[in-house]
Amino acid sequence: MTNHSETTGPSENGDITGGAEPLGRSAHDTQITLRTPAELADALPYLLGYRPEDSMVLVALHDRGGRGRFGGRARLGIPANKDDWESAAHQLAQGLMTGSERRGTRPEQMVAYVCQEPAPGETGRDVMQRLAPLAQLLRTECGRLDVPVIEALCVSEGRFWSYCCPADECCPPDGAPMGLPGTSVLAAAATYAGIQVRGTLRELRARLQPRETGAALEQETALDRAGMALVPRILYDASRAEVAEETLALAERIMSRYATATPVSGIHQADLRDDALLVHEEAAMLILGLQDRTTRDRAAAWMEGDEAGPALRLWRALARRCVGPYGEHAAAPLTLAGWVAWSTGDDLEAREALAMALGADPEYLFARLLHQACNEGLDPESIRRCLRTERAGREPADSTQAVGDTAPVEPVAGHEPTASETRDRHRPRTEDGPDLRRPRPTSTRPRPTGAGHTRTRPGSSRPGDGTRTRAAEKSDTRGGRTAREDTRTGKGRREGDE
Repeated sequence: MTNHSETTGPSENGDITGGAEPLGRSAHDTQITLRTPAELADALPYLLGYRPEDSMVLVALHDRGGRGRFGGRARLGIPANKDDWESAAHQLAQGLMTGSERRGTRPEQMVAYVCQEPAPGETGRDVMQRLAPLAQLLRTECGRLDVPVIEALCVSEGRFWSYCCPADECCPPDGAPMGLPGTSVLAAAATYAGIQVRGTLRELRARLQPRETGAALEQETALDRAGMALVPRILYDASRAEVAEETLALAERIMSRYATATPVSGIHQADLRDDALLVHEEAAMLILGLQDRTTRDRAAAWMEGDEAGPALRLWRALARRCVGPYGEHAAAPLTLAGWVAWSTGDDLEAREALAMALGADPEYLFARLLHQACNEGLDPESIRRCLRTERAGREPADSTQAVGDTAPVEPVAGHEPTASETRDRHRPRTEDGPDLRRPRPTSTRPRPTGAGHTRTRPGSSRPGDGTRTRAAEKSDTRGGRTAREDTRTGKGRREGDE
């Protein structure tokens, strides 16, 4: 689902997450019973796996032997424009119901949350009063689906309010304080059960976004140089395979470098270490090389075992290097990051990375297929099997050319295009099909190299022309409906499912 309060769409996406197991389930089948608004407010981060910000959330409840259990969860960013609240509430309720019914587990009840920090000059109580109409819209939309909302809560400024409880003793007008994180019985049970709360989505997205530092200009210059050298080679069959081998060999060298790097404490410090181990020229060569669909599909085979961790770190680092006008190029590394995260069981990062990939390039087919498959709760093993088979079939014929740690980027002989000419050239498309040959909608944002309509010489072939990989076909057929239903940009895209 798209957050209507953001012009960029995917950076504040919603999600719908499956959750059939009772909260607190462990090897000893420990269960926690939640009875009060305070306990429900404390449960929200554990239900989602992160602390929501500027969010509207619905949690499905199912009846089992007279006792309720948590089901699917759906989150959507709160629209800044109140005129969009009704449509957003409808999307959230309908999306969660659709996902639940697809699995044959229609909810009997719902719990609704609205979470937002005060604006300058506001108090938490002001937020509660301002969001009261939105909470009522959530209740109304669920009522239209014949699913009652038994509790609606506002969480703001470390306090919570119930929109359903009239008693001042348990729900005072100024709100009740939230407990300290990690101190409740629920927190202890969740920790024992292996449930982790990973901060906020903003912190997760920061690992995948370019950093606005002085090095950004140096990286952009390196990308300009790499474009002059690699784009012409990728556009012609005679040299495209050679570029693919160089790209994959360099990626393997960087992954080996990451695997042997000295560990550091803290996520931010670990990302800074990975950035320091990747020079601008290497990042540029990999970013440009991965724009070719075949190369990207081969890189997707690093999805499990000892390869998965270093590969995920590399794809994150490359996404952070897609600076300035090269933002659209981030679709490839973001999709690979989402795929490896999903393959290794991290659905939260997978959904965010794939949503960001679609934000970078809404027509990126591989991201759309993986996004839908992940959202619908499909087993990634079917895609892994396809990639393993393709990798096994290639290995006897592979003759990978080693690339030095700092392989130079040399322009091709003849005319040397300027940086501006390089950006205006057609970026090698990563997907095939008639839809991607149509003119893209005009945009006022800067266009990176290769937007999708460059003419090539007679007899040349577009990178990505031909048949899609079996992995993509598998995702397509497993996904059920066509990917266009949920992954186009705009207000109607869903970001997850039950």
